Amino acid sequence: MSYVKPAELITSMIDAGESKILMSTRDTLIRAFMGGAMLTLGAAFAVTVSTQTGQPLLGALLFPAGFVLLYLLGYDLLTGVFTLAPLALFDRRPGITLGGIGRNWGLVFLGNFAGAFLVAVCMAIYFTYGFSTEPSAVGVAIGEIGHGRTLGYAEHGAGGMLTLFIRGMLCNWMVSTGVVAAMMSTSVPGKVIGMWLPIMLFFYMGFEHSVVNMFLFPTGLLLGADFTLVDYLVWNEIPTVVGNLVGGLTFVGLMIYATHGRTAPKRVVLTRPNGKSFAASPTRVPAHMLSRSDA
Repeated sequence: MSYVKPAELITSMIDAGESKILMSTRDTLIRAFMGGAMLTLGAAFAVTVSTQTGQPLLGALLFPAGFVLLYLLGYDLLTGVFTLAPLALFDRRPGITLGGIGRNWGLVFLGNFAGAFLVAVCMAIYFTYGFSTEPSAVGVAIGEIGHGRTLGYAEHGAGGMLTLFIRGMLCNWMVSTGVVAAMMSTSVPGKVIGMWLPIMLFFYMGFEHSVVNMFLFPTGLLLGADFTLVDYLVWNEIPTVVGNLVGGLTFVGLMIYATHGRTAPKRVVLTRPNGKSFAASPTRVPAHMLSRSDA
């Protein structure tokens, strides 16, 4: 059977988190760099398809290609380590500390940004023939995305910031589900299917992914879009990172760990003196069942 049951899945998740924290600086940066680059190439592909066909759903259907390839190759995304790394600490694995988790997150952030920015520069050159012409239709579309997802949020003030945070949270709920789904199967087709579905959902719904945005917004800035670096950081990247952390760790990592890694004892069946049975917690036997007067 290629299906990995949840009780075994949580062990794989904890092992993965431990491995990422203990990984060398060199390997962490390389894997994060390639993860950021491959994911954002997939984003560039999806935006190109959506723009040229006028069918956003088609772009969403194809976007997971980059995500699937990067995870099959063992590369890392910030959104994934947000979910997996803390589990090793919760499980009290030797040598795992808060400092180690922070180091891993910081290195993956830097690597992801470097990979995404490289793709942003390459695509900006591609969209403008080396900055010698106006941006292509796809370049214009990316600029509009950057404007709408910075100043568009800012127009709504606190409500816009809340919406941005929620979109970031929902995004990594889905993306981290995709990361974990890849561990639910031991076959390549099973891993691909498990990853594809939640990633397609997040992209089509317009949720906010910190690493994808490391490509979209710098590309827009390079192409002269109508927003600033400060707009990007304050009204997108920073709140998105926080939302991604909360969504992935809370609704994926902690939930699976709580119910499958630290499963509570099952209720047991007890029989009253009158012969009727009922279920109760094994740590709590009703007092009247211990009373001689009830016998």
